[in-house]
Amino acid sequence: MKESDWLAKKFQESRSQLRALACRMLGSSSEADDAIQEAWLRLTGTDAERIENLRGWLTTVVARVCLDVLRSRKAKLEAIGRVSPDRSEDSDSRTPESDVMLADSVGPALLVVLDTLTPMERIAFVLHDIFDISFKEIGAILDRSEVAAKQLASRARRKVRGRSRSSVAEGVREREVVSAFLAASRERDFAALLRLLAPDATLYADATAVKIAARNRAKGAPPFEREIRGGEKVAETFKGRATGARLALINGHFGAMWAPGGKPVVAFLFTVEREVIGVIEVVMDPERLKGLCIEPVGGEP
Repeated sequence: MKESDWLAKKFQESRSQLRALACRMLGSSSEADDAIQEAWLRLTGTDAERIENLRGWLTTVVARVCLDVLRSRKAKLEAIGRVSPDRSEDSDSRTPESDVMLADSVGPALLVVLDTLTPMERIAFVLHDIFDISFKEIGAILDRSEVAAKQLASRARRKVRGRSRSSVAEGVREREVVSAFLAASRERDFAALLRLLAPDATLYADATAVKIAARNRAKGAPPFEREIRGGEKVAETFKGRATGARLALINGHFGAMWAPGGKPVVAFLFTVEREVIGVIEVVMDPERLKGLCIEPVGGEP
């Protein structure tokens, strides 16, 4: 195998984790893709044989690119007077359990507090609390000491906890509802599906999803229309259908994906209000899927 082919293969093996990292840091799929592309360009311009830990090297590069993007974004917002002032921090009433809950549900919350975190706070928080990267490594990425990196993450954590308690709580409820819906679908529990759907729930499917469903009708697959209205009809459509789907964060909100081989082929976007699902959107169009930040949630089937 040529060296260039080997390098491309190794990069592709790390691509999905790097994109998840960039999505969490930037909250933008297009900027995340740009960061990954920049990492690839830097890799091809480097003597790869001298890199001992390629995955670690790529993580460092992506994090630093994201840091530059966040700093540039903050400078632009400051120029037009749209950055919130840094208020005093809430008291740090941390427990191990609350930290786990915060990190697990931080998708929606982190997007809400994007403008309240400094670029370095956000990088430290995301790298440590979401991706479990050590403070020693984070310090090297940020050109700070290990202690300073820990302090940055701690400050960010307090801001997220103090300013987004309601958002974190909403994220927890959103996860519970979507998880319960997927379980009810797998178990063909029509009554449970109905309880989780609003009476006027609506299912929207893109043209690709409808076309593929039509091809699978001969194999016994249920019909899939562009728009299905009413809780009973949506429940009937999903009964027994989500056997291969797993919980995921999609653009910072809990949804589901079907990803055979690790690559998302279908994304299910949920709108949850008052602890019931009002809208489900099925996305299968390859171009639109590329524009979504999709991350599997650990510990889910």
